[in-house]
Amino acid sequence: MRKIGLLVLCLVAMMLPEVKAQRYNNGLVDKTIALVGNEMIMLSELESEVMNMKARGYTSTGKDIRCEVLESMMEDCLFLMQARLDSVSVNMDYIQVQLEDYVANMVANFGGIEPMETYFGKKEYQLRTEWLEMFTEMSMKQEMQREIRSKVKELTPSQVRDYYRNVPQDSLPIISTQYKYRQIVLYPDKEAAAMEAKERLLEFRQRILDGTSFAMLATMYSQDPGSAIRGGDLGMVSKSIFWPEFSDAASMLKDNQVSPIVETPDGFHLIQMIEQTQDMMHVRHILIKPYYGDDQRQAAFKRLDSLRNLVLADSLSFYDAARFNSEDAKSRTNGGLVADEQYTGSSYFEVDMLKPADYKQLQGLSAGEISEPFESTDNEGRGNLVYKIVQLEEVVPAHPAAFEQDFPVLLQEANERAAQKKIQDFLNEKIATTYIVIDPLFQGCDFKRAGWLGK
Repeated sequence: MRKIGLLVLCLVAMMLPEVKAQRYNNGLVDKTIALVGNEMIMLSELESEVMNMKARGYTSTGKDIRCEVLESMMEDCLFLMQARLDSVSVNMDYIQVQLEDYVANMVANFGGIEPMETYFGKKEYQLRTEWLEMFTEMSMKQEMQREIRSKVKELTPSQVRDYYRNVPQDSLPIISTQYKYRQIVLYPDKEAAAMEAKERLLEFRQRILDGTSFAMLATMYSQDPGSAIRGGDLGMVSKSIFWPEFSDAASMLKDNQVSPIVETPDGFHLIQMIEQTQDMMHVRHILIKPYYGDDQRQAAFKRLDSLRNLVLADSLSFYDAARFNSEDAKSRTNGGLVADEQYTGSSYFEVDMLKPADYKQLQGLSAGEISEPFESTDNEGRGNLVYKIVQLEEVVPAHPAAFEQDFPVLLQEANERAAQKKIQDFLNEKIATTYIVIDPLFQGCDFKRAGWLGK
């Protein structure tokens, strides 16, 4: 069975109404509602999309949502039809990973395989077969769209200038306020904090072995608020949703057995196995995160304040202070200058790209000023505590994109518009040249593209 692609799911999911098993026209259960070339869309597929979206947590009260979904499905058919003609290849290994993640999330949402099977009225292997086809076709459509978009040559600077001159000023992208800054970062003593967390868990483990309830200790002391209120219970879920260190350690346990201390990026854990199957497990855990006390904070602040005073007294430049004292390896080599190395490589940050604690300090500074020491998190993606001072180098106020100042943004915008036009031209051409039949049930739909009903 064909399933609507996830990109389409994202577009329409928030608008689908609640649907149960439905019958049409005095008992008709299923029928072909659209034929696009040699691709068929069944009524059951349309309704199946509603169930899939409900399962993903989407709700809506839209009146004509089935018309919107059907049009999206027919557009998908055009891409898929061309992909088949062009023998577009896809990465089946990646598709398999997507499938496993999707199944794991579904099972977790329903609280087990049986409730999921009951909801869909199908066995897991049947759902896997359908979802594998869904992801395969989705990948084929996406690859087809990439091929269409790739036919747009990147615009030259003169073409971008023409775009900039011809687009209405109120249609230009707005560049948000941007900050350029330097930082000096100090980490707390992780070893001492980790040792303290482990000692607490060793105490808890011994108490459990001596007969104290794991659930009671989890409720009282675990720093995972979502599970602590349930005695540390994480429910019956797929092993794949946990950090590998966590799932590997848990998988080695027998029922009711308690693990040694397990370290993950979230902190340190004790795990108690309740039950497990081949791919699923039901465990409790107690999470303790490393704690950094006032003595560490005061020592770091004292050192940062000393560096700040040296810079303010012109005894040391912020650049050199960062190079020789900052513990952030990436910014230290550039004299503390912070850059978005993961995405843009730029040293200019919009507000939503900044750490909240950093923004709070930067917005109160003028160019060249240095903040007082404060707590923040690092840039490693795991929210590790750091202490820092920042120096504001430049603020670029919000403004409509300008040609020279914001050329990369305008280039991206112009290229995207050209690519979207290529996609729209493809769809309009295929609608005009493809045999399309739509069931009378949907003849009254107000489709975005009038050509659907012009057959």
